[in-house]
Amino acid sequence: MADKNGRYTKGIIDIGTNSCRLFIAEVLKNEKGINILNELVKEVEIVKLGEGVNQNHYLKEEAIERTIQCLKKYKKTADEYEVKELKAFATSATRDAENREIFLKKVEDLPVIVRKDKKMGKVALISGGGSGHEPSHAGFVGYGMLDGAVAGEVFTSPSADKVYEAVKAVNSGAGVLLIIKNYSGDVMNFEMAAEMAAMEEIEVKKIVVDDDIAVENSTYTVGRRGIAGTVLVHKMVGAAAEKGYSLEELEKLGNKVIGRTKTLGMALEPCMVPTTGKVSFELADDEVEIGLGIHGEPGTHREKIQPADVHVDHILEKIFKESDLKENDEVAVLVNGLGETTLMELFIINNRVSQVLEEKNIKIADTIVGNYMTSLDMGGFSITLTKLDKEMKELLKDKADTPAFKRF
Repeated sequence: MADKNGRYTKGIIDIGTNSCRLFIAEVLKNEKGINILNELVKEVEIVKLGEGVNQNHYLKEEAIERTIQCLKKYKKTADEYEVKELKAFATSATRDAENREIFLKKVEDLPVIVRKDKKMGKVALISGGGSGHEPSHAGFVGYGMLDGAVAGEVFTSPSADKVYEAVKAVNSGAGVLLIIKNYSGDVMNFEMAAEMAAMEEIEVKKIVVDDDIAVENSTYTVGRRGIAGTVLVHKMVGAAAEKGYSLEELEKLGNKVIGRTKTLGMALEPCMVPTTGKVSFELADDEVEIGLGIHGEPGTHREKIQPADVHVDHILEKIFKESDLKENDEVAVLVNGLGETTLMELFIINNRVSQVLEEKNIKIADTIVGNYMTSLDMGGFSITLTKLDKEMKELLKDKADTPAFKRF
């Protein structure tokens, strides 16, 4: 948090009965404590959060909303000053209110994850979608990948308002690129957020990932779905953003990566959806489903369980038909677990993928194996192949430092 000399930027928010106050300062932390070196920001805004609390012991809905909007503004200011530590304190109006938990929930329940080390003048990248696919997408927020991630409820698209708040939080003046998985709700809400941002004169562009070759239209989708290949889009486009690519250049690069990325998955076990208490689909003990979606949407067909190599060959055959891969091409391989499948099993899958590609004289430039885009506790996996050119290969190898993906 602090530099080698103990200096860092600290912020404090005082949520009072009548007003909110923001104080930001450059401080020095040492064995004697914390000393203020330079006062950077002092702001006061009248919100009247405690209006009427003494009489009825309740915070008014309009007062809560005024305060939330003020706190969002303070958070944006803190991001602009690259505050490393931000703490908020509430006074008696909040403590005495019987509905204080509603207010505190609204303060906490902003499902937007953003980078602490905001880089000014850089195009910011945002992705997101329903929860249940962890570590996607919050796990990829950090250097070399995303600047922000927005989460909805389980298997539910985040609202346009939440995406809009993320856009405002990460924008540093060079524009924002939205990386959207092709699900109707995600596309609609992210596009609405882009329109809202445009009214604030924030330039926003989007790319839509549709790497799933299984089906053309599905339960939540017009066109092909976006699944695990999205992670490779995050990686390559994120690396390019760190290099200083413009918004238009990143949009062009992203569409190139998407066009060269093909994914197909297979499920062995359904997931349990916590909001319903039911499994997402029924599957016999001796069956697998080929090509199902990450929310349990139907795939192409079901078949009897066979040795892993047989299933891998079948999946790769379909991917080859959808791509223009030929001898001496270079690819990135992503073997992605859906939640329940063990790493040992995923490496068995990857071993066969490597054998088949070697037989076809297709070179593997990079291999990624693990749980990167899951479906709660679903048993199964997906295989992604991305045909690389020189630019994409270099970007894939570039540094990334996020909770779920690191490359040095």
